[in-house]
Amino acid sequence: MTHATVVYGLVIYLLAMLGVGIYASRRISVAADFIVAGKRLSLLLCTGSLAATWFGGGICIGAASAAYEGGFLGVIADPFGAALCLILAGLFYVRMLRRMGLMTVASFFTSRFNREAGLLASICTIPAYVGWVAGLMVAFGRILQSITGLDPTTGICIAAAIVLIYTIAGGMWAVTLTDFVQLVILVAGLLILTPILLDDMGGWSHLRAQIPDERFFLYPRDGGATGWLAYARDWMVVGLGNLAGQDLIQRSLAARNEKVAFKSAYLAGLLYLTVGLLPVFLGLAGAVILPGLENPDLVMMELALKYLPEVALVLFMGALVSALLSSADSALLAPASVIGWDLLRFFRPNSPDIASLKITRIAVLLLGAAALALALHKASVYDLIIDSWSVLLATLFVPLTAGIWWRRANGSGALAAIATGFAAWQVLLVAAPAWPADLAAVPFALAALVGVSLATGASRPALPLRDEAGNEVPLTGRLGF
Repeated sequence: MTHATVVYGLVIYLLAMLGVGIYASRRISVAADFIVAGKRLSLLLCTGSLAATWFGGGICIGAASAAYEGGFLGVIADPFGAALCLILAGLFYVRMLRRMGLMTVASFFTSRFNREAGLLASICTIPAYVGWVAGLMVAFGRILQSITGLDPTTGICIAAAIVLIYTIAGGMWAVTLTDFVQLVILVAGLLILTPILLDDMGGWSHLRAQIPDERFFLYPRDGGATGWLAYARDWMVVGLGNLAGQDLIQRSLAARNEKVAFKSAYLAGLLYLTVGLLPVFLGLAGAVILPGLENPDLVMMELALKYLPEVALVLFMGALVSALLSSADSALLAPASVIGWDLLRFFRPNSPDIASLKITRIAVLLLGAAALALALHKASVYDLIIDSWSVLLATLFVPLTAGIWWRRANGSGALAAIATGFAAWQVLLVAAPAWPADLAAVPFALAALVGVSLATGASRPALPLRDEAGNEVPLTGRLGF
Protein backbone atom coordinates (compact mmCIF):
# COMPACT_ATOMS: atom_id res chain seq x y z
CA MET A 1 0.00 0.00 0.00
CA THR A 2 1.39 3.37 -1.02
CA HIS A 3 1.64 6.19 1.53
CA ALA A 4 1.91 9.24 -0.72
CA THR A 5 2.80 11.71 2.05
CA VAL A 6 5.61 9.48 3.29
CA VAL A 7 6.96 8.96 -0.22
CA TYR A 8 6.98 12.71 -0.96
CA GLY A 9 8.63 13.40 2.38
CA LEU A 10 11.38 10.88 1.69
CA VAL A 11 11.97 12.28 -1.79
CA ILE A 12 12.42 15.79 -0.36
CA TYR A 13 14.74 14.44 2.32
CA LEU A 14 16.89 12.52 -0.15
CA LEU A 15 17.16 15.54 -2.45
CA ALA A 16 18.31 17.60 0.54
CA MET A 17 21.05 15.07 1.28
CA LEU A 18 22.20 15.25 -2.32
CA GLY A 19 22.29 19.03 -2.02
CA VAL A 20 24.52 18.78 1.05
CA GLY A 21 26.89 16.52 -0.84
CA ILE A 22 27.14 18.93 -3.74
CA TYR A 23 27.71 21.84 -1.33
CA ALA A 24 30.47 19.91 0.44
CA SER A 25 32.20 19.22 -2.86
CA ARG A 26 33.20 22.89 -3.01
CA ARG A 27 35.47 22.34 0.01
CA ILE A 28 37.42 19.53 -1.64
CA SER A 29 40.76 20.60 -3.06
CA VAL A 30 43.21 17.91 -1.93
CA ALA A 31 43.03 14.23 -0.94
CA ALA A 32 43.17 15.05 2.78
CA ASP A 33 39.95 17.06 2.43
CA PHE A 34 38.22 14.14 0.74
CA ILE A 35 39.56 11.37 3.01
CA VAL A 36 39.79 12.97 6.49
CA ALA A 37 37.95 16.31 6.08
CA GLY A 38 41.19 18.25 6.39
CA LYS A 39 41.72 16.87 9.94
CA ARG A 40 39.68 19.63 11.53
CA LEU A 41 36.45 18.10 12.83
CA SER A 42 35.14 19.55 16.10
CA LEU A 43 33.94 17.36 18.98
CA LEU A 44 30.32 17.89 17.93
CA LEU A 45 30.88 16.96 14.28
CA CYS A 46 33.25 14.10 15.09
CA THR A 47 30.81 12.59 17.60
CA GLY A 48 27.89 13.10 15.26
CA SER A 49 29.65 11.46 12.33
CA LEU A 50 30.91 8.54 14.39
CA ALA A 51 27.56 7.87 16.05
CA ALA A 52 25.63 8.25 12.80
CA THR A 53 27.99 5.86 11.03
CA TRP A 54 27.23 3.13 13.54
CA PHE A 55 23.50 3.89 13.87
CA GLY A 56 22.89 2.21 10.56
CA GLY A 57 20.88 -0.68 9.23
CA GLY A 58 22.61 -2.96 11.70
CA ILE A 59 20.95 -1.36 14.71
CA CYS A 60 17.79 0.28 13.33
CA ILE A 61 16.66 -2.59 11.15
CA GLY A 62 19.02 -5.54 11.63
CA ALA A 63 19.06 -5.43 15.44
CA ALA A 64 15.29 -4.91 15.64
CA SER A 65 14.88 -7.98 13.44
CA ALA A 66 17.40 -10.00 15.50
CA ALA A 67 15.68 -8.99 18.77
CA TYR A 68 12.34 -9.98 17.24
CA GLU A 69 13.69 -13.48 16.61
CA GLY A 70 16.15 -14.05 19.46
CA GLY A 71 15.73 -11.42 22.17
CA PHE A 72 18.78 -9.81 23.78
CA LEU A 73 20.99 -12.79 22.93
CA GLY A 74 20.30 -12.09 19.28
CA VAL A 75 21.75 -8.56 19.48
CA ILE A 76 24.92 -9.05 21.53
CA ALA A 77 27.12 -8.13 18.56
CA ASP A 78 25.17 -4.98 17.80
CA PRO A 79 24.50 -2.81 19.83
CA PHE A 80 26.37 -4.26 22.84
CA GLY A 81 29.56 -5.38 21.08
CA ALA A 82 29.57 -2.20 19.00
CA ALA A 83 29.36 -0.01 22.11
CA LEU A 84 32.23 -2.01 23.63
CA CYS A 85 34.30 -1.31 20.51
CA LEU A 86 33.76 2.45 20.75
CA ILE A 87 34.75 2.50 24.42
CA LEU A 88 37.87 0.39 23.82
CA ALA A 89 38.82 2.56 20.86
CA GLY A 90 38.60 5.71 22.94
CA LEU A 91 40.59 4.18 25.78
CA PHE A 92 43.39 2.31 24.00
CA TYR A 93 43.66 3.21 20.32
CA VAL A 94 42.55 6.47 18.77
CA ARG A 95 44.71 8.86 20.79
CA MET A 96 47.96 7.44 19.42
CA LEU A 97 46.59 7.01 15.90
CA ARG A 98 45.55 10.67 15.79
CA ARG A 99 48.90 11.70 17.27
CA MET A 100 50.61 9.99 14.35
CA GLY A 101 48.61 12.15 11.90
CA LEU A 102 47.78 9.26 9.58
CA MET A 103 45.24 9.10 6.75
CA THR A 104 44.10 5.45 7.00
CA VAL A 105 44.46 2.32 9.14
CA ALA A 106 46.62 0.75 6.44
CA SER A 107 48.95 3.77 6.73
CA PHE A 108 49.58 2.74 10.33
CA PHE A 109 50.76 -0.70 9.20
CA THR A 110 53.04 0.87 6.61
CA SER A 111 54.54 3.35 9.09
CA ARG A 112 54.86 1.02 12.08
CA PHE A 113 55.83 -2.17 10.24
CA ASN A 114 56.60 -2.07 6.51
CA ARG A 115 55.06 -1.53 3.07
CA GLU A 116 54.09 -5.19 2.72
CA ALA A 117 52.11 -5.08 5.98
CA GLY A 118 50.38 -1.94 4.73
CA LEU A 119 49.47 -3.74 1.50
CA LEU A 120 47.98 -6.71 3.35
CA ALA A 121 46.06 -4.41 5.68
CA SER A 122 44.62 -2.62 2.65
CA ILE A 123 43.56 -5.89 1.04
CA CYS A 124 41.91 -7.10 4.27
CA THR A 125 39.99 -3.85 4.73
CA ILE A 126 38.18 -3.75 1.41
CA PRO A 127 35.93 -6.87 1.57
CA ALA A 128 34.66 -6.03 5.07
CA TYR A 129 33.06 -2.81 3.88
CA VAL A 130 31.60 -4.20 0.68
CA GLY A 131 29.53 -6.61 2.80
CA TRP A 132 28.48 -3.81 5.15
CA VAL A 133 27.31 -1.54 2.33
CA ALA A 134 25.41 -4.45 0.81
CA GLY A 135 23.55 -5.00 4.07
CA LEU A 136 22.57 -1.32 4.24
CA MET A 137 21.32 -1.36 0.66
CA VAL A 138 19.15 -4.36 1.46
CA ALA A 139 17.73 -2.51 4.48
CA PHE A 140 16.89 0.53 2.34
CA GLY A 141 15.07 -1.71 -0.09
CA ARG A 142 13.02 -3.11 2.79
CA ILE A 143 11.87 0.40 3.76
CA LEU A 144 10.72 1.28 0.27
CA GLN A 145 9.03 -2.10 -0.02
CA SER A 146 7.03 -1.42 3.15
CA ILE A 147 5.77 2.05 2.30
CA THR A 148 5.39 1.88 -1.47
CA GLY A 149 5.08 -1.80 -2.34
CA LEU A 150 8.10 -1.25 -4.59
CA ASP A 151 10.16 -4.27 -5.52
CA PRO A 152 13.13 -4.51 -3.08
CA THR A 153 15.56 -4.78 -5.99
CA THR A 154 14.48 -1.37 -7.26
CA GLY A 155 14.78 0.10 -3.76
CA ILE A 156 18.29 -1.28 -3.39
CA CYS A 157 19.32 0.31 -6.70
CA ILE A 158 17.85 3.68 -5.66
CA ALA A 159 19.79 3.55 -2.37
CA ALA A 160 23.01 2.78 -4.24
CA ALA A 161 22.55 5.71 -6.62
CA ILE A 162 21.86 8.28 -3.88
CA VAL A 163 24.78 7.29 -1.66
CA LEU A 164 27.20 7.11 -4.58
CA ILE A 165 26.34 10.57 -5.85
CA TYR A 166 26.94 12.53 -2.66
CA THR A 167 29.88 10.43 -1.48
CA ILE A 168 31.71 10.84 -4.78
CA ALA A 169 30.93 14.56 -4.80
CA GLY A 170 31.93 15.58 -1.27
CA GLY A 171 33.93 12.78 0.34
CA MET A 172 34.48 13.04 4.09
CA TRP A 173 33.12 16.58 4.27
CA ALA A 174 29.86 15.48 2.68
CA VAL A 175 29.77 12.39 4.88
CA THR A 176 30.37 14.45 8.03
CA LEU A 177 27.77 17.10 7.27
CA THR A 178 25.10 14.62 6.19
CA ASP A 179 25.95 12.35 9.14
CA PHE A 180 25.33 15.19 11.58
CA VAL A 181 21.96 16.05 10.05
CA GLN A 182 21.03 12.38 9.88
CA LEU A 183 21.98 11.76 13.51
CA VAL A 184 19.79 14.65 14.71
CA ILE A 185 16.85 13.31 12.71
CA LEU A 186 17.45 9.76 13.91
CA VAL A 187 17.75 10.59 17.60
CA ALA A 188 14.74 12.91 17.46
CA GLY A 189 12.71 10.32 15.60
CA LEU A 190 13.48 7.49 17.99
CA LEU A 191 13.12 9.54 21.19
CA ILE A 192 9.81 11.08 20.14
CA LEU A 193 8.20 8.21 18.32
CA THR A 194 9.23 5.14 20.31
CA PRO A 195 7.13 6.18 23.34
CA ILE A 196 4.22 6.91 20.98
CA LEU A 197 4.50 3.47 19.44
CA LEU A 198 4.77 1.72 22.80
CA ASP A 199 1.83 3.66 24.19
CA ASP A 200 -0.34 2.79 21.19
CA MET A 201 0.64 -0.85 21.61
CA GLY A 202 -0.65 -0.84 25.18
CA GLY A 203 2.36 0.53 27.05
CA TRP A 204 5.65 -1.12 27.88
CA SER A 205 4.42 -2.70 31.14
CA HIS A 206 1.55 -4.36 29.27
CA LEU A 207 3.91 -5.64 26.58
CA ARG A 208 6.59 -6.70 29.06
CA ALA A 209 4.16 -9.03 30.81
CA GLN A 210 3.73 -10.89 27.52
CA ILE A 211 7.45 -11.26 26.74
CA PRO A 212 9.15 -14.37 28.19
CA ASP A 213 11.93 -13.61 30.67
CA GLU A 214 14.50 -15.58 28.68
CA ARG A 215 14.30 -13.01 25.87
CA PHE A 216 16.00 -10.54 28.23
CA PHE A 217 18.91 -12.85 29.16
CA LEU A 218 22.31 -11.32 28.41
CA TYR A 219 24.21 -14.61 28.55
CA PRO A 220 23.37 -18.20 27.50
CA ARG A 221 21.88 -20.54 30.11
CA ASP A 222 22.84 -23.70 28.22
CA GLY A 223 24.59 -24.78 25.03
CA GLY A 224 27.87 -25.98 26.56
CA ALA A 225 31.31 -24.87 25.40
CA THR A 226 30.20 -24.34 21.81
CA GLY A 227 27.38 -22.05 22.91
CA TRP A 228 29.70 -19.97 25.08
CA LEU A 229 32.24 -19.70 22.27
CA ALA A 230 29.52 -18.45 19.94
CA TYR A 231 28.46 -15.98 22.63
CA ALA A 232 32.04 -14.72 23.00
CA ARG A 233 32.23 -14.36 19.24
CA ASP A 234 29.12 -12.17 19.24
CA TRP A 235 30.83 -9.77 21.66
CA MET A 236 34.18 -9.78 19.93
CA VAL A 237 33.45 -9.84 16.20
CA VAL A 238 32.49 -6.16 16.35
CA GLY A 239 33.86 -5.35 19.82
CA LEU A 240 37.42 -6.19 18.75
CA GLY A 241 37.17 -6.68 14.99
CA ASN A 242 36.08 -3.16 14.19
CA LEU A 243 38.90 -1.61 16.23
CA ALA A 244 40.84 -1.99 12.99
CA GLY A 245 37.91 -0.64 10.99
CA GLN A 246 38.68 2.23 8.64
CA ASP A 247 35.28 3.84 9.28
CA LEU A 248 35.97 4.20 13.01
CA ILE A 249 39.61 5.21 12.69
CA GLN A 250 38.89 7.59 9.80
CA ARG A 251 36.78 9.78 12.08
CA SER A 252 39.47 9.78 14.75
CA LEU A 253 42.05 10.79 12.15
CA ALA A 254 39.71 13.55 10.95
CA ALA A 255 39.36 14.96 14.48
CA ARG A 256 40.80 18.39 15.27
CA ASN A 257 43.15 16.84 17.85
CA GLU A 258 43.64 13.65 19.84
CA LYS A 259 41.39 14.76 22.71
CA VAL A 260 38.51 15.24 20.32
CA ALA A 261 39.31 11.80 18.89
CA PHE A 262 38.97 9.84 22.13
CA LYS A 263 36.15 11.94 23.62
CA SER A 264 34.02 11.50 20.51
CA ALA A 265 34.44 7.72 20.76
CA TYR A 266 33.13 7.73 24.34
CA LEU A 267 30.19 10.00 23.50
CA ALA A 268 29.24 7.89 20.49
CA GLY A 269 29.40 4.76 22.66
CA LEU A 270 27.10 6.39 25.21
CA LEU A 271 24.59 7.24 22.48
CA TYR A 272 24.76 3.66 21.29
CA LEU A 273 23.89 2.28 24.74
CA THR A 274 20.93 4.64 25.16
CA VAL A 275 19.21 5.61 21.93
CA GLY A 276 20.63 2.52 20.23
CA LEU A 277 18.65 0.22 22.51
CA LEU A 278 15.29 1.65 21.44
CA PRO A 279 15.08 -0.39 18.20
CA VAL A 280 15.92 -3.50 20.25
CA PHE A 281 12.95 -2.90 22.55
CA LEU A 282 10.74 -2.25 19.53
CA GLY A 283 11.86 -5.57 18.10
CA LEU A 284 10.92 -7.32 21.34
CA ALA A 285 7.55 -5.57 21.37
CA GLY A 286 7.01 -6.44 17.72
CA ALA A 287 7.32 -10.15 18.50
CA VAL A 288 4.23 -9.77 20.71
CA ILE A 289 2.21 -7.44 18.48
CA LEU A 290 3.14 -8.92 15.10
CA PRO A 291 3.98 -12.60 15.66
CA GLY A 292 4.94 -14.77 12.73
CA LEU A 293 6.27 -12.11 10.36
CA GLU A 294 7.45 -13.75 7.18
CA ASN A 295 10.35 -11.28 6.98
CA PRO A 296 11.50 -10.05 10.43
CA ASP A 297 13.66 -7.37 8.75
CA LEU A 298 10.39 -5.49 8.23
CA VAL A 299 9.35 -5.37 11.90
CA MET A 300 10.27 -1.70 12.47
CA MET A 301 8.45 -0.58 9.34
CA GLU A 302 5.41 -2.74 10.03
CA LEU A 303 5.05 -1.31 13.53
CA ALA A 304 5.30 2.24 12.21
CA LEU A 305 2.79 1.60 9.45
CA LYS A 306 0.37 -0.01 11.90
CA TYR A 307 0.42 2.60 14.68
CA LEU A 308 1.67 5.98 13.43
CA PRO A 309 -0.26 8.70 11.59
CA GLU A 310 1.24 9.81 8.28
CA VAL A 311 2.97 12.93 9.60
CA ALA A 312 4.70 10.93 12.32
CA LEU A 313 5.37 8.18 9.81
CA VAL A 314 7.33 10.62 7.63
CA LEU A 315 9.58 11.46 10.60
CA PHE A 316 10.01 7.82 11.57
CA MET A 317 10.87 6.65 8.06
CA GLY A 318 13.15 9.65 7.66
CA ALA A 319 14.96 8.53 10.81
CA LEU A 320 15.42 5.02 9.44
CA VAL A 321 16.64 6.32 6.08
CA SER A 322 19.01 8.67 7.93
CA ALA A 323 20.52 5.74 9.78
CA LEU A 324 21.06 3.76 6.61
CA LEU A 325 22.54 6.55 4.51
CA SER A 326 24.85 7.74 7.29
CA SER A 327 26.38 4.29 7.51
CA ALA A 328 26.42 3.53 3.80
CA ASP A 329 28.36 6.65 2.82
CA SER A 330 30.97 5.99 5.51
CA ALA A 331 31.25 2.33 4.58
CA LEU A 332 31.88 3.26 0.95
CA LEU A 333 34.40 5.98 1.71
CA ALA A 334 36.45 3.80 4.08
CA PRO A 335 37.77 1.19 1.59
CA ALA A 336 37.88 3.74 -1.22
CA SER A 337 40.25 5.84 0.90
CA VAL A 338 42.50 2.82 1.39
CA ILE A 339 42.57 2.19 -2.36
CA GLY A 340 43.18 5.82 -3.31
CA TRP A 341 45.79 6.48 -0.64
CA ASP A 342 47.55 3.27 0.39
CA LEU A 343 47.29 0.95 -2.60
CA LEU A 344 48.10 3.73 -5.05
CA ARG A 345 51.19 4.71 -3.07
CA PHE A 346 52.31 1.11 -2.75
CA PHE A 347 52.47 0.68 -6.51
CA ARG A 348 53.30 4.32 -7.34
CA PRO A 349 55.02 5.90 -4.31
CA ASN A 350 55.42 9.32 -5.93
CA SER A 351 51.84 9.71 -7.13
CA PRO A 352 50.60 13.31 -6.90
CA ASP A 353 47.87 14.27 -4.48
CA ILE A 354 45.38 14.90 -7.27
CA ALA A 355 45.82 11.30 -8.43
CA SER A 356 44.83 10.04 -4.97
CA LEU A 357 41.71 12.18 -5.06
CA LYS A 358 40.74 10.89 -8.50
CA ILE A 359 41.40 7.22 -7.69
CA THR A 360 39.48 7.45 -4.41
CA ARG A 361 36.42 8.80 -6.21
CA ILE A 362 36.63 6.07 -8.86
CA ALA A 363 36.98 3.47 -6.09
CA VAL A 364 33.77 4.72 -4.44
CA LEU A 365 31.92 4.00 -7.68
CA LEU A 366 33.45 0.55 -8.21
CA LEU A 367 32.95 -0.54 -4.60
CA GLY A 368 29.37 0.68 -4.72
CA ALA A 369 28.76 -1.47 -7.76
CA ALA A 370 30.28 -4.51 -6.03
CA ALA A 371 28.14 -3.92 -2.92
CA LEU A 372 25.05 -3.59 -5.09
CA ALA A 373 25.76 -6.95 -6.72
CA LEU A 374 26.19 -8.57 -3.30
CA ALA A 375 23.02 -6.93 -1.95
CA LEU A 376 21.01 -8.36 -4.83
CA HIS A 377 22.43 -11.82 -4.09
CA LYS A 378 22.04 -12.07 -0.30
CA ALA A 379 19.11 -10.67 1.64
CA SER A 380 19.83 -10.89 5.39
CA VAL A 381 20.68 -7.43 6.75
CA TYR A 382 22.08 -8.47 10.14
CA ASP A 383 24.20 -11.35 8.81
CA LEU A 384 25.69 -9.25 6.01
CA ILE A 385 26.73 -6.52 8.43
CA ILE A 386 28.03 -8.64 11.32
CA ASP A 387 29.91 -11.12 9.14
CA SER A 388 31.70 -8.21 7.47
CA TRP A 389 33.92 -7.76 10.53
CA SER A 390 35.19 -11.36 10.65
CA VAL A 391 38.11 -10.63 8.33
CA LEU A 392 39.28 -7.66 10.44
CA LEU A 393 39.07 -9.63 13.69
CA ALA A 394 41.03 -12.58 12.28
CA THR A 395 43.74 -10.58 10.53
CA LEU A 396 44.27 -6.98 11.68
CA PHE A 397 43.18 -6.75 15.31
CA VAL A 398 46.29 -8.43 16.75
CA PRO A 399 49.01 -6.54 14.80
CA LEU A 400 47.21 -3.20 15.26
CA THR A 401 47.05 -3.65 19.03
CA ALA A 402 50.62 -4.92 19.27
CA GLY A 403 51.83 -2.09 17.03
CA ILE A 404 50.57 0.48 19.52
CA TRP A 405 51.33 -1.30 22.79
CA TRP A 406 54.30 -3.68 22.26
CA ARG A 407 57.55 -2.08 21.13
CA ARG A 408 59.11 -5.37 19.99
CA ALA A 409 56.42 -6.14 17.42
CA ASN A 410 58.15 -5.91 14.02
CA GLY A 411 57.24 -6.12 10.36
CA SER A 412 57.91 -9.83 10.06
CA GLY A 413 55.71 -10.52 13.07
CA ALA A 414 52.90 -8.38 11.65
CA LEU A 415 53.01 -10.18 8.30
CA ALA A 416 53.00 -13.54 10.08
CA ALA A 417 50.03 -12.51 12.25
CA ILE A 418 47.95 -11.36 9.26
CA ALA A 419 48.72 -14.46 7.19
CA THR A 420 48.31 -16.90 10.07
CA GLY A 421 45.09 -15.31 11.28
CA PHE A 422 43.57 -15.47 7.81
CA ALA A 423 44.69 -19.06 7.24
CA ALA A 424 43.46 -20.22 10.66
CA TRP A 425 40.10 -18.53 10.07
CA GLN A 426 39.61 -20.26 6.72
CA VAL A 427 40.77 -23.68 7.97
CA LEU A 428 38.55 -23.52 11.07
CA LEU A 429 35.52 -22.60 8.96
CA VAL A 430 35.87 -26.01 7.30
CA ALA A 431 37.45 -28.14 10.03
CA ALA A 432 35.35 -26.93 12.98
CA PRO A 433 32.14 -25.36 11.62
CA ALA A 434 30.57 -25.33 15.09
CA TRP A 435 33.32 -22.99 16.36
CA PRO A 436 33.43 -19.21 15.85
CA ALA A 437 36.30 -19.40 13.36
CA ASP A 438 37.09 -15.68 13.30
CA LEU A 439 37.47 -15.47 17.08
CA ALA A 440 39.35 -18.78 17.30
CA ALA A 441 41.86 -17.46 14.76
CA VAL A 442 42.95 -14.64 17.10
CA PRO A 443 45.19 -16.82 19.37
CA PHE A 444 46.93 -18.23 16.29
CA ALA A 445 47.59 -14.72 14.99
CA LEU A 446 48.89 -13.64 18.40
CA ALA A 447 51.23 -16.63 18.69
CA ALA A 448 52.58 -15.95 15.20
CA LEU A 449 53.19 -12.28 15.92
CA VAL A 450 54.98 -12.87 19.22
CA GLY A 451 57.00 -15.84 18.00
CA VAL A 452 58.17 -14.32 14.73
CA SER A 453 58.85 -10.88 16.25
CA LEU A 454 61.09 -12.42 18.94
CA ALA A 455 62.83 -14.73 16.47
CA THR A 456 63.61 -11.99 13.95
CA GLY A 457 64.00 -9.01 16.26
CA ALA A 458 67.78 -8.93 16.01
CA SER A 459 67.91 -9.00 12.21
CA ARG A 460 64.79 -6.88 11.61
CA PRO A 461 64.43 -4.41 14.49
CA ALA A 462 60.99 -3.06 15.30
CA LEU A 463 60.24 0.46 14.09
CA PRO A 464 58.96 3.12 16.50
CA LEU A 465 55.65 4.91 16.19
CA ARG A 466 56.22 7.88 13.89
CA ASP A 467 54.17 10.80 12.63
CA GLU A 468 53.53 11.67 9.01
CA ALA A 469 56.81 13.63 8.84
CA GLY A 470 58.78 10.58 10.04
CA ASN A 471 59.41 11.87 13.55
CA GLU A 472 59.10 9.50 16.50
CA VAL A 473 55.99 10.33 18.54
CA PRO A 474 56.03 10.39 22.35
CA LEU A 475 54.45 7.40 24.07
CA THR A 476 53.24 9.22 27.14
CA GLY A 477 49.52 9.72 27.56
CA ARG A 478 48.46 6.88 25.29
CA LEU A 479 45.28 6.13 27.24
CA GLY A 480 42.14 8.10 26.51
CA PHE A 481 41.87 10.08 29.72
